[in-house]
Amino acid sequence: MTLTELKYIVMLAEEKHFGRAAERCYVSQPTLSVAVKKLEEELGIAIFERSKSSVYITPLGTQLITQAKRVLEQANMMKELASSGQNQLKGPLKVGAIFTIAPYLFPYMIPSLHQLVSGMPLVIEEDLTEHLRPKLRNGDLDAIIVALPFHEADVVTQPIYEEEFVVLMPKNHPWTKLDSIETDQLSTDNLLLLGKGHCFSEQVLEACPLTTDNDVDDGRTVVNGSSLETIRYMVASGLGVTVLPKSAATNINHDMLEVRPFTAPAPKRTVALAWRASFPRPKAIEAVSQSIRDACKQLDL
Repeated sequence: MTLTELKYIVMLAEEKHFGRAAERCYVSQPTLSVAVKKLEEELGIAIFERSKSSVYITPLGTQLITQAKRVLEQANMMKELASSGQNQLKGPLKVGAIFTIAPYLFPYMIPSLHQLVSGMPLVIEEDLTEHLRPKLRNGDLDAIIVALPFHEADVVTQPIYEEEFVVLMPKNHPWTKLDSIETDQLSTDNLLLLGKGHCFSEQVLEACPLTTDNDVDDGRTVVNGSSLETIRYMVASGLGVTVLPKSAATNINHDMLEVRPFTAPAPKRTVALAWRASFPRPKAIEAVSQSIRDACKQLDL
């Protein structure tokens, strides 16, 4: 039994698909399949049930997967403890962020981090919160930047800044005559939002209760954007309006787009930095936290 084999079964349990699990482990599908089968034979039990289209975890397999995660976490802690005697501000730091934060925060945060410390490059990963969560827990990431609420056992969550939402609209939209937008106005036009799984869309819908599933059925709300940048292009084309975090409303083409704030109190989100309580480089986390605060000043957040 090896740590690699344990990682394979954890990934397979998460993906429930050999191809995707192999891709996440950076190995071929046959390599992963052989390793999983070898571990099952060594243990004398079936961890997974396989069919032509699906992979299922057996009841005993569920218990083994839970234990495998604990073993991997402990193994990662040993690596971190071994490196803790070194300079905490030296060596790469693996940081994840959700899609609606990363492209707007990192251009300001990274230069600030370089001014604070040297020799600590960031390995950056963008993903959904639901995917960043297990990577933080398993040690694939050292820290993540997410929107609250975020709760995870044995993880420290530090709120860093609050960010108001704004409305983006085409240049010739009637709302450009207004100084601010009421939340209930959003149900009167096509509202372009990110697709399922993006917490930002959920926050927008929560802040604007008149925008409901019935609005989607009536064609007044379009939920199909793959990224905020793609949605900006659709707004510019005249398809509808959208709601953006304030940081994503910078550097827009004012020949085609206009931005308006919400009428107070404006809907907003709280962005936080999260890391494992056992992570042995607290000075590195402190530097990242400060660099985010410095970036917020430049973004006027």
